[in-house]
Parts: sequence; structure tokens; C-alpha cells
Amino acid sequence: MSVTSRYRGAWESFWSEAPDGQGAVFWDAEPAVTAGLHLALFEPHVTAPALPLVDLGCGNGTQTRFLADRFRHVLGVDLSEAAVDRARDADPAGQATYRVLDAVEKGGAESLHAELGDANVYMRGVLHQCEPDDRQPLVDGLAALLGEHGRGFLVELSEAAKPILMGLARHPSGPPPKLAPIFRHGIAPGEVSDDAVPQYLGTAGLTVLAGGELPLVTTEYTPDGARIELPSKWLVVGRTV
Repeated sequence: MSVTSRYRGAWESFWSEAPDGQGAVFWDAEPAVTAGLHLALFEPHVTAPALPLVDLGCGNGTQTRFLADRFRHVLGVDLSEAAVDRARDADPAGQATYRVLDAVEKGGAESLHAELGDANVYMRGVLHQCEPDDRQPLVDGLAALLGEHGRGFLVELSEAAKPILMGLARHPSGPPPKLAPIFRHGIAPGEVSDDAVPQYLGTAGLTVLAGGELPLVTTEYTPDGARIELPSKWLVVGRTV
């Protein structure tokens, strides 16, 4: 199983048309308010920090480069070739490496695990944008990458984020400029229920080791100048051995 051509095409067109530069897209906030905060929650649970770290759904690599300053071997992977090209272009020093990966495709994640061995995984805001039939295969792919000793850090929009996003999209003056392309390209955020995420993880053989709530900071602002922050939940997961 792999993602549909419609879903792949939506992301390819999004990244092909997105403006250049960090912060140009809705969720591409600076690492100090994203991966930096997440690492403070994640690192106490990482039992094997020398393992490779995979940034699953790396986009243009903003967070990947930050992670590469803190882990020895960091690989950014994304479904979109255009996103991976941007990530490479933004990292001329080669702090991390990047490649295209369809994590929904069973063989893709398993082949990467065969190459890397067990890995730690950072995954921010990927599951809630998947099509329903792809969610369990994606989490199965995450489990394949973790193997026995890896730990995963997931951040996903909570159900409470969807009405906020819909309210922004339907504002009389139109959606914020950085939010509009998401809807225009057919990417539907905030579509997974809070209760479903632990179920996907359990089906994949993963255990939730820690979790909590933390707003997902965006790069966009409301008309009154407040930065848009969306309710989200974070989880640390792994296998209990």
C-alpha cells in the first residue's frame, strides 16, 4: 500500500509553489518554539541517543537542521520530492541528509530500517493530514523505523484545532495568506480524532511512554497581530522490551 496519487500530488504542488525561505509556510516556525521545546520533552526518554534520528515529514528541513546540531546522524524524509529538494538546498553544509520516502508503503519504512537499524523518530503534524486509510500504515511504518530500541516523538493537532482552522478559513476577509494555500492544494488539516491516535499506536505494537499538551506554533498571525497557536498533543512512544 502507498499513498494515493491525489495526496502525493497535493503535497508536490504545495511545495513546488511555496515561497522560498524559512517561515514562508504556515507551520514552518523557528525551531526555538518548535523542535527546541519538543526536545526538552523527548530527550529524557531517549534511551539510545547514538541511534540515527529520522525527521519523518521533514518538509523544507527547518527542524531537521536544528535536530542535526543535537544528534550525530539525522535523516530528513518526506513524501514530496519538491520538499526534499528545498531541504537540501537550504542545507549546503550538509548538516543532515535527505531523501524521498513514502512511509505508508510498508516496504519503504522496512527498507530504511534495514539500512539504518533502529532509529529515533521525530514526527510533527503528519498523521492528522493523512487520508484515513493511510493512518494505520503510517504508524506501522513509524514502528518499523523505531525497531526495538528507538523512541518516537509525535506532535499532532488535537480535535480542538479544527474549529479554529475552519474559523480562520471562513473569516469574512478570507483565510490568512499562509493558510490559504493549504486548502487550495486540497490538504485537510486536523482530521484525526484524539482517541484514535493511541489506538493506531497500540495496533502497531507501540506503547505511549509520556504525553501532554503543547500548542503548535505557526508562522501566521490573526488580524489583531496575535500569533496563531493551535491546540496539539505530544506523545513519546516506543516498544517495551
